[in-house]
Amino acid sequence: MKQIALLRGINVGGKNKLPMRVLAALFVEAGCTDVQTYIQSGNVVFDAPAKLDVPALVSKSISIQLGLSVPVVVRTAAELAEVVAANPFKSSREDLETRAVLFLAGRPPPAAIARLDPLRSPPDEFAVRGGEIYLLCPNGFARTKLSNDYFDRKLATISTGRNWRTVLKLAELSS
Repeated sequence: MKQIALLRGINVGGKNKLPMRVLAALFVEAGCTDVQTYIQSGNVVFDAPAKLDVPALVSKSISIQLGLSVPVVVRTAAELAEVVAANPFKSSREDLETRAVLFLAGRPPPAAIARLDPLRSPPDEFAVRGGEIYLLCPNGFARTKLSNDYFDRKLATISTGRNWRTVLKLAELSS
């Protein structure tokens, strides 16, 4: 089954360095095939049996071999295609850089979603759809208060974000 792994917090600001060739090898060691990385931020497209717990295996290998604690969130190719189709914000070439998706490790309960503050960071917007949070940040992501930490705390989960351009490319690579 074609899947996409999204690792959180590697190769960002010179911290948690993890070369993509090493990362690809860890996926092969975990039992994955047809492994392909995309850019340096920890995106991996691969094939694996549905029963294989890739996030746990790869996260454990990274911890043991590199001493890093790296959350791994996985979506199937079909799930990623649904993420693209469910985008609640209008799409245009001009706003590719102002949109992103946070992929959640678990689905938050409705009560936790209801407690999120829609006015936390105007004019930024967000929409929670299943296990994803869609972001629209017209002034960019550097100043938004809609951070991974905010959503992780409020929803009691772990998230990893990708800009819309990367989401579209990963959907293309996995189709």
